[in-house]
Amino acid sequence: MNPLHRALFQPRRIALIGASADPKRLTARAQLYLRKHGYRGDILPVHPREAEVLGEKAYPTVADIPGEVDFAYILLSTPHVEGVLEAVAAKGIAAACVLADGFAESGPEGAALQARLVATARRAGLRLLGPNSMGVVNLNDRIACSVNAALEAETLPAGRIALVSQSGSMMGAIMSRGAARGIGFSHLVGTGNEADLSAAEIAGLLVDDPQVDAILLFLEAIRQPRHYADLARRAHAAGKPVIAYKLGRSPYGAELATSHTGALAGSDAAAEAFFRAHGILRVTTLEALIELPALAISRRPPAAVHRAVGVTTTTGGGGAMVVDCLGVAGIEARAPDPAAAAKLDAAGIHHHGRLLDLTLAGARPDRVAAAIDALQQAGDTDLVLSVIGSSAQFKPQDAVAGILHARDTGGAKPIAAFLVPQADASLRLLAEAGIPAFRTPESAADCIRAWCDWRAPRPEPSLPAIAHALPDRPDEADARRLFAALGLDSPFAVLRQPQDAPRDMAWPVALKILSPDLAHKTEIGGVKLGIANADALRQEAAAMQGRVARMAPEARLTGFLAQPMAKGLGEAILGFRRDPEVGPVVLLGTGGITAELFRDVTLRLAPVDEAEALAMIAEVKGLRLLAGWRGLPRGDLPALARAVVAVSRLAVRDDISEAEINPLIIHAESEGVTVADAWVVRAT
Repeated sequence: MNPLHRALFQPRRIALIGASADPKRLTARAQLYLRKHGYRGDILPVHPREAEVLGEKAYPTVADIPGEVDFAYILLSTPHVEGVLEAVAAKGIAAACVLADGFAESGPEGAALQARLVATARRAGLRLLGPNSMGVVNLNDRIACSVNAALEAETLPAGRIALVSQSGSMMGAIMSRGAARGIGFSHLVGTGNEADLSAAEIAGLLVDDPQVDAILLFLEAIRQPRHYADLARRAHAAGKPVIAYKLGRSPYGAELATSHTGALAGSDAAAEAFFRAHGILRVTTLEALIELPALAISRRPPAAVHRAVGVTTTTGGGGAMVVDCLGVAGIEARAPDPAAAAKLDAAGIHHHGRLLDLTLAGARPDRVAAAIDALQQAGDTDLVLSVIGSSAQFKPQDAVAGILHARDTGGAKPIAAFLVPQADASLRLLAEAGIPAFRTPESAADCIRAWCDWRAPRPEPSLPAIAHALPDRPDEADARRLFAALGLDSPFAVLRQPQDAPRDMAWPVALKILSPDLAHKTEIGGVKLGIANADALRQEAAAMQGRVARMAPEARLTGFLAQPMAKGLGEAILGFRRDPEVGPVVLLGTGGITAELFRDVTLRLAPVDEAEALAMIAEVKGLRLLAGWRGLPRGDLPALARAVVAVSRLAVRDDISEAEINPLIIHAESEGVTVADAWVVRAT
């Protein structure tokens, strides 16, 4: 096993620096919990005045501890951490954890202090967890080196699910929620500030652990995205699902960007694209984070997904509720197909519509098992969901018996259960049997949606370089030349003075002001459409120059851009952005001035291939009109897909932070696309 894995998860000797002799204090908890939950190694309290701490021999300093130490938990307040870490490094300890806060999260001074901690650790080859970390738990080996109050529980079920959480308090909350329903954990880690060790690197250590079948991530931010990508590839190869719950889904985060793309490609959309590309299952409810492993463990990502389930229920209202939630999540509860219907008829089970309602028959195990067995025969569903009503609360053995029998005698299609009442005993029975079980209709839909969306990590892309120079402050003409180098060439002319006119260009034309400082020109009078001839162009250019100078006096004006007027069947916004968390992403949506208003967009990690680009096109509602909707003319969607692929290739250009075409005009079939407006931003 990796030496760092041993130091973090199987330490034989643990130093508790700053351990309190007062059992009521927070800094006494790690020692109390280690002994409470059966740690069999050496506990080495470090205290400057006490000879003994809570029954264990104490040492004045780290240096006074005889022999080697595997792991140090620094429980001291912030001002004392730096000096003690130097002593830990000098002792040759492999890994240390810092409990205190007040570092990078508190401002510049704290950030500087945190940077010094990392520098000290790296000089000595010491790996650092935290600061602001609640520690490490390995329940299978009875190591509870943490101050999390959830460890007050008398017993904690061990299991084969690991949790790596950037929030220490959520580490305990998730553990206690799982314990209440018989779901045990193998390892739990609070990563805190991730000054050195990130959640991805720690999760990567657990991929090779034979005690781990699935890895859960509770994330506030994605740091070191390459580590997450490596984790996901290795976990997929090992057959271990990685499941993430990430904060930041609300629209209130600041979106600091100069183009439509920056505002539309918010960090959560980019995170979603990142998880999708790397085969990480993402859930949006806390219950689903605990419930999904039972569905995903031992099952590879679905190869041919129908995004449909068969549902049988012993409660009409409960069944209808989960069918509704599934529909909101984009999963269809499908009526029995002919094969399933024939099996139901043979069993004497009445069926009608998309919900197989057994309410009048009750939760008789034989009827539930027969219904599940029949729905397993359907060729157009991915999973069978059994909904159980009040019997799950009052007769748990009977309630789950039919589900267990169907699992033992049925086909390969997954079987899951949604228990409508509060039914902890039934949930525990199902957990022990490895049956996916859901406490709420929302978490049921969330889990099934995530499982249906699950794909293998995409191959690492390999792209040729784009040899095209850009000035430090590019204007639209520079952006158009860049897109032309990508294969998106549309005619335009640059006019340096108002009296200039384009040569060999078809009239009418559009005229725009050129400036590296103006991403949006319409609002300040910097765009004029439908100019019929050269005289009108010169007159409008002079007027435009004056308007823009008044409306945007700080903007540097570099001339004008003229282009032929183009009319197509539709418009798209096509953008590229280097997201601060996950890196390069490509965005496609309904274009024009309403792009931000309707937010009809989809996003992928860049680069993408043509198949993925076509999938993106299908996800944009406004572009469905161009697929021949109700007899409308078809647009050149293959050309649009090629344009998406081309723009996504900007991922190889580290010097570009953002680029956009809005609108990209889509013409009729086989007539291509036209760049109507373009913008690019150099990375700083």
